[in-house]
Parts: sequence; C-alpha cells; structure tokens
Amino acid sequence: QVQLAESGGGLVQPGGSLRLSCEASRIIFSLYAAAWYRQAPGKQRELVATITSGGTTNYADSVKGRFTISRDNAKNTIYLQMDSVQPEDTAVYYCQAVRGGIAYWGQGTQVTVSS
Repeated sequence: QVQLAESGGGLVQPGGSLRLSCEASRIIFSLYAAAWYRQAPGKQRELVATITSGGTTNYADSVKGRFTISRDNAKNTIYLQMDSVQPEDTAVYYCQAVRGGIAYWGQGTQVTVSS
C-alpha cells in the first residue's frame, strides 16, 4: 500500500518559519508530480504549491515569495519550506503524489500560526 507521511507541523509565531516533510513509501516519488494543499476550517481545500518530476515549481499567489517546494529524490521526500508565516496560513497541510491520473494523499499535518 502506498503511504505519504507528512510531518513537521506545529505552532509557530507570525513571521516565523516551518518546514514540512512528506515521505513516500511503495512508490518511486521522483516519477510523480507532487503538491502541497491546505484546508482551513470552513474553507475549501486550496492548492499551495506544485512540483513536477523534472523539478518545475508553481505557487499560489498567496504564498509566492514566502514558501518553497522542493524534493529530495534520494530520500523519497518532498518539502515545503514556509517562511514569514502569517495567521492566514493556519490550516491542515496535505501532500499529494500524482501520476497517470492516479493520486495519493497524505493524512495531513496541522500548522497553526499564532502569537
């Protein structure tokens, strides 16, 4: 069974930084496009950032210049580096792997930005 395991969430102050990780098992993650989504209470799931198998990245306007998505193929892991976080970044963050019309999802990790 495929598993995507997110980690690194927690409580952080406004202006601070956090790094989320998503480690995949039972797939070769480098062959998949990957993404980070987030969902805040009462809101629709939002696409945050994407990265292709070739390393091309895209970001939601709300996080451009603050967040960075990357991947380490040797570790079968993708990351979301979150800098200059703000309260509106508070959400459950989910990672996704996609290939050939099939998508896998992680269980999510909570990020709370509060002073």
